[in-house]
Amino acid sequence: MRAATFSDGAVRLVERPAPVPGPGEVRIAVTLAGICNTDIELLKGYMGFSGIPGHEFVGVVDTAPEHPELLGRRVTAEINLGCGDCPTCRTSGPRHCPNRTTLGIAGKDGAFADYLTMPAALLHPVPDNVGDAAAVFVEPLAAALEPGQQLHLRADMSVLVLGDGKLGILCACALRRLCPGLVLAGRHQAKLAIAAGQGVAVRRADVAALRREFGRFDVVIEATGRPEGLADALDLIRPEGTIVLKTTTFAATPVNMARVVVDEITLLGSRCGDFRLATAYLRDGLVDVAPLVEATYPFDAFPEALAAASRQGAMKVLVDLRRR
Repeated sequence: MRAATFSDGAVRLVERPAPVPGPGEVRIAVTLAGICNTDIELLKGYMGFSGIPGHEFVGVVDTAPEHPELLGRRVTAEINLGCGDCPTCRTSGPRHCPNRTTLGIAGKDGAFADYLTMPAALLHPVPDNVGDAAAVFVEPLAAALEPGQQLHLRADMSVLVLGDGKLGILCACALRRLCPGLVLAGRHQAKLAIAAGQGVAVRRADVAALRREFGRFDVVIEATGRPEGLADALDLIRPEGTIVLKTTTFAATPVNMARVVVDEITLLGSRCGDFRLATAYLRDGLVDVAPLVEATYPFDAFPEALAAASRQGAMKVLVDLRRR
């Protein structure tokens, strides 16, 4: 099979044997995969990654020795594979298993290949009315919705999403259902317009101007993708407020911990989310992800697709495994 690999900062297209499903697993023929900012950070050295990246995908089950009922099903899959035996797995699931592997990120070959294997228990069928391009967004949309699962977000709260990249736009468009007055602040007019078209209040990411208009916010969701984003969030959160951290970068993130202590600010990490909830949002048309797709490349042009996704301000770039 064809596969894209990252190693020592280099991208290579290689031929690999197709994977064989293990116990409880199925094999999926990947149809479409999305390039995430995390993939770009992995190429820079984040997590010391080496292997086949890719964790946003949709595909069709083509081999399922123990689950024939899944053959031919269009699916996506959760990305955290726990050991299943530790106390964490038994109580809260695989997301924080200390022995976990993570699809396309740590210890598990990912979706930038013709085939991948996954435990059947982690699969999520894609509804018939959700197209392939939209299905690729199940994983990032689940992550965008997660702050609403972690916090009791109320309609009367002042909430700011900081950052108008793909994840920031998804957070704003999804969470405005819980907080109608939510504000998205960013630097790019065209990107802000995508969220504004879905009913989100948008502003330029000017800390002083935001403070003058809104004061300090109850909740700031930091999704800038920049190491300095947390400092801006600290300038915009009220005492005893909560900053939700979405950014993961290879570069270190500076933080003034004295401000966190003195103002009694809660810092909340937020990573993955509930695929069932994200799938329902797409099925019911609660978020329109189509405007987030910038381009689709054939898989044999993966290096070019990665370069396009790495450009400043790029939106979602998809890779079509059916096209050469």
